[in-house]
Order: sequence, then C-alpha cells, then structure tokens
Amino acid sequence: MTHVPATLPQRRLTLKQEAANYIRDLIFSGQLRPGQKLDQDALADTLGLSRLPVREALIMLEAEGMVNNVARRGAFVGEIESDDIVDHFHMYGVLSGIAAQRVAQDPPAELLEELRTLSQRMRAATESSEHDQLNYLFHRTINRAGGSRRLKSVLRILSDNMPTHFFDINAEWQFRGQAFDEHDSIVEAIAAGDGAAAAAALASHFAHVGEQAVCTLRNVGFWDRPAES
Repeated sequence: MTHVPATLPQRRLTLKQEAANYIRDLIFSGQLRPGQKLDQDALADTLGLSRLPVREALIMLEAEGMVNNVARRGAFVGEIESDDIVDHFHMYGVLSGIAAQRVAQDPPAELLEELRTLSQRMRAATESSEHDQLNYLFHRTINRAGGSRRLKSVLRILSDNMPTHFFDINAEWQFRGQAFDEHDSIVEAIAAGDGAAAAAALASHFAHVGEQAVCTLRNVGFWDRPAES
C-alpha cells in the first residue's frame, strides 16, 4: 500500500528559511539580477516579517554565493554565473544517484509503488505548485531510502539551496513532459535492480534541470544588464 498522502504535506520552515526561499526564487525567476541591491525593509514588508529573519536569510544566501553582504552598503545579488547553477544541479544529481544506486540493490515493492504513484500524480496535476510539491516528495523519497546519514545531510543542504517553485518558474510543458519521462526512467531502473542505470538517469535528469534553469535566466536577460552599484 502506498504511503503517498492524498493531501500533500507542507514543508515546515523557519522564518529565516521562508525569507531565503522567497529571495532565492526571485533570483532564479530573473526578477532580481546580479549586482542589484536588495531592499531589506521592502522584503520584510512583503513577507510580513521583521528585519531580523530577512537579515539572517541574506547571511544564509551569502554562504550559498547568491548574495553579497557589503558593510555599510547593504546586500546585493551575487555575480552568479551559469556554471554555478549547472554545477549545483549536477552535484545534486550525482549524489542523489548514489542513493538511487543503493536502493536499486533491493528495492522494496512499497517504495516502488510510492514512486510510481508520485510520478502518476505529477502527470495528472495541472497546478505548478502541485508539480513542485510532488517533485520534492519524489526525490526526497529516493534520497531517504538510499542515503546514509552523511549523504542525506549533504543532499538536504543542496536541496535547500534550490528554487522552491521550479515548475512555476519553468512553465513550458515540453520541459515538464521531459521531466516526467525522466522520473519514469529513474523508477524503472530502480525496479530493474540496475543501480548504474538509476544513478546515470538521476545525473542526466538534474543535468537537464540545471540547463533549463540557465536557459530560463538567459531568456529573461538575467546576464544582459549591467550590475547596479
């Protein structure tokens, strides 16, 4: 019997994480550009938060390379390069592939049913927010099932540094169809007990996701505008 809930669970976030996710999504959607100054008061007002969690979020984002905090000048969007984005998704895919390879050694029938149910629900969903939630659950399920404590810890860090509304930002149905097909390939490789194929499928999937993220930013002119001082 599948463990996929009828109502998708909401991720529990601290105020700092909520603010960081919001700012990160603005960057990945191209609404904020490299070098642009971040108005902490405006961000706090938009989110209905005090300045403290916004300030903490900017420190977190600086550690990710997404933001530069300059003394007496404020916070600015970092000089993010396309390779930064490609490498981030590639690292996640390779490491998640390790978890998938381990799961494929002896995949439980219940786990396979859960992954297939998530894939089917993604195909049937029409709302971007539901695609994002189901996608998160799909990959989390694999990582939890096959990851060691250390691997899961690193994957969690990489996952937290990704946009939370990726399917909303990347609305093309061609991209979504490719992502759904790749999810199916990952599940079938695990079901076949082919760990190498499962790892390769995950690495390839996230390589494509990283390319899509770069393509989206390039299309909105993310790297075309000069940095603001």
